[in-house]
Amino acid sequence: MNPMILALALFAVMYVLLLILSDKRWIVALAAAAIFIILGILPAGSALGAINWNVLMMLAGTMAIVELFIQSQMPILMAEKLLQITPNVQWAVVALSLFSGLISAFVDNVATVLMVAPVGLAVAKRLKTNPVPVIISIAVSSNLQGAATLVGDTTSILLGSYAKMSFNDFFWFLGRPGICFAVEAGALMTVPILLFLFRKEKEKVSADVEAKVTNYMPTILLLGTIVLLIIASQFPNRPELTNGIICCTLAVIGCVYELIRRRKADTVVDVLKSIDYKTLLLLSGLFMVIDGITRAGVIDAIAALFVKAGGGSKVLMYVLIVGVSVLLSAFIDNIPYVATMLPVVTGIANLMGISPYLFQFGLLIGATLGGNITPVGASANIAGIGILQKEGYKVSTGDFMRIGVPFTLTAAITGALVVWLCYAH
Repeated sequence: MNPMILALALFAVMYVLLLILSDKRWIVALAAAAIFIILGILPAGSALGAINWNVLMMLAGTMAIVELFIQSQMPILMAEKLLQITPNVQWAVVALSLFSGLISAFVDNVATVLMVAPVGLAVAKRLKTNPVPVIISIAVSSNLQGAATLVGDTTSILLGSYAKMSFNDFFWFLGRPGICFAVEAGALMTVPILLFLFRKEKEKVSADVEAKVTNYMPTILLLGTIVLLIIASQFPNRPELTNGIICCTLAVIGCVYELIRRRKADTVVDVLKSIDYKTLLLLSGLFMVIDGITRAGVIDAIAALFVKAGGGSKVLMYVLIVGVSVLLSAFIDNIPYVATMLPVVTGIANLMGISPYLFQFGLLIGATLGGNITPVGASANIAGIGILQKEGYKVSTGDFMRIGVPFTLTAAITGALVVWLCYAH
């Protein structure tokens, strides 16, 4: 069999299994990688080299620091203080949503929901109002701004590593506003949407500051991670693993500090448990599979197919990439999708003779925001709904889409327009 057809068939089977076996995706990806190696599509000697260790180290390190940050109670304290300056429930929901978006620009989306949702739930209970739309708003907002910075989401880390973008490049890139501005423009345009959806919620909010920060070191470490990544960005010829080493080193410092401070291993054990090893293994498998299908010529073939479908039109191709990304990410996990499509959209740009950044940024905008359309489109949505169900509230698909659809379309169209205006020429 033609190696390209074989690689494409195996990849298609893997992707179908990723959709069906959502709780065993890491096993599916590693098994597919093993088959690629056994069949010689990916040389065994190149397998470990195909894995982007910098991405894995950044993810593991930030996951650990975020767990320490959550344990310190600092996010809850920040949310409670924020509620003190809001006049009513309508603006409280907006404030909590924007706050969750701000946090998720630096912290994993699911972790953000787990931090902020309990505050929203407590406010809704105190005022005897329906908490379902409140938690949904927090969840979709946390998904939105994950693409704003290099460390905000796994997809951002994938883009940064693939396009060799530094932390600073997400803010200012090639003499133009970076993707962060497109994401934030989308976020600001969602404020009127939330104000309209919660227009009837005029009850006053009275929030007491009850949370007590137990340890300020995690906050220092989180800020230190950002500062060191910015400093590292100033050195163009830095070692490939620089960002990963920064994140892991600060995570180790945090764990050692906790061990000395509490003289118990409980916190460190909790931190180690909080690292999503299944996602790290999933990415390892995907990196190897994608390297295999690239070597087999599948990526080039898919890119040529897209160019043919777009008729060589840059604007039509851009709309196609953003639109397909929004649609698919509403139903499938955006991590394997972005990991697969980054080389595809880069290949499309190369075939069309244009800079790849327009399509890469459009891909990230569409894939990040698309998950907000449906309850199962993003892990943060599932986490938010899980919190509500645990409290005895039922969440229908209609309840979610009433907020998710206008929120997503507004943010995605705004973000895509900003990217087009900045990078189409």
